[in-house]
Amino acid sequence: MATAKAPKVSMFTYQGKDRTGKVKKGEISGANPALIKAELRRQGISQVKLAKKRAEISLLGNKIKSEDISIFTRQMATMMKAGVPLMKSFEIVAEGLENPKMAEMVLQIKNTVAGGGTFASALREHPKYFDDLYCSLVDSGEQAGALETMLDRVALYKEKSESLKRKIKSALKYPITVIVIAIIVTVILLVKVVPVFGEMFQSFGADLPLPTQIAVDMSDWMVENGILLGAAVLAIGVLIQQSMQRSLKVRHGWQRITVKLPIFGPIFYQAAMARYARTLSTTFAAGVPLVNALDSAAGASGNIIYETAIHNVRKEVEAGTELAVSMRGQDLFPPMLLQMVSIGEQSGALDDMLAKAAMIYEEEVDNMVDGLTSMMEPLIMSVLGILVGGLVVAMYLPIFQMGQVV
Repeated sequence: MATAKAPKVSMFTYQGKDRTGKVKKGEISGANPALIKAELRRQGISQVKLAKKRAEISLLGNKIKSEDISIFTRQMATMMKAGVPLMKSFEIVAEGLENPKMAEMVLQIKNTVAGGGTFASALREHPKYFDDLYCSLVDSGEQAGALETMLDRVALYKEKSESLKRKIKSALKYPITVIVIAIIVTVILLVKVVPVFGEMFQSFGADLPLPTQIAVDMSDWMVENGILLGAAVLAIGVLIQQSMQRSLKVRHGWQRITVKLPIFGPIFYQAAMARYARTLSTTFAAGVPLVNALDSAAGASGNIIYETAIHNVRKEVEAGTELAVSMRGQDLFPPMLLQMVSIGEQSGALDDMLAKAAMIYEEEVDNMVDGLTSMMEPLIMSVLGILVGGLVVAMYLPIFQMGQVV
């Protein structure tokens, strides 16, 4: 049966008078002005004037990030486990959040629930921040009367997912940062330093050594075409970013490339296995049927290759094949994961075995990131030495030759 679409909640500013005649001002969210005025009358505020609040545009952002969702989930789980009522939990969590945008969204969720909606339906009004997996798990917890337990599982899932993202980002951040700095230093040398040496060498009237001539020619080209080059690089970067966001084919193509990269590919592979095991463990433990749990795992895989393979596994499981046998037929899942899934199915503890497998692969990603950082440091320093040191040597070669002649 189709679910009725929840009304859109907006933020309003209000001004009115309480029972003593004192002017009261504030902000409140609701589906429409009539409902908001009725709510304010219940609070003893009359002669209400409402104005819809405009969305604030901030250059610094205050955007809601996935880390904010993880913190919100953990705090809600903690409050509910401590016996705090749901509505009071919303208020306490909203007051403690540092991100005002996140706090505003929590209050919107609270007002939706106060208006008669369920927690899951309130979350579905914000699909940008709460995906189908999150909402489905919360819905299951509400229906089973175990919302605090389900929130704890969702919080653990979000925390593990965020930890995995941070590890992958740290693997990419260091080399990218150093390479960008190396490029900036090289450009500064070519644009500011080399031309000074070039003018001085021209006054000597002698032929320049080949490395020095190459550096001077590169400097001349950079001075003449630097702005055009920078604009082209910026335009290409924006084009790639927009293509990744809007084109599914481009995004899938990039995902196929990442798993084949010589150094980073194994990290992406281990991370995908960790996400698969963690998602499947969380959903299956929450009482979600295995076929539906595989759908959630496919959506959370983050790569079209694994997403396609998991969908194939789902079809075979739906036809009656065991999960371990279906996974083995895809020739994509590692032997250890296959063995653990097989043991879990035979022992009736599939969710526990998947959780243990997720922990193993998450630790493996952590170890690989540490090893990659140790390996990349000398390699990056060598690249820096060749770029910057090569330019410096090229500039001093004519001076060395003049010293030998003298």
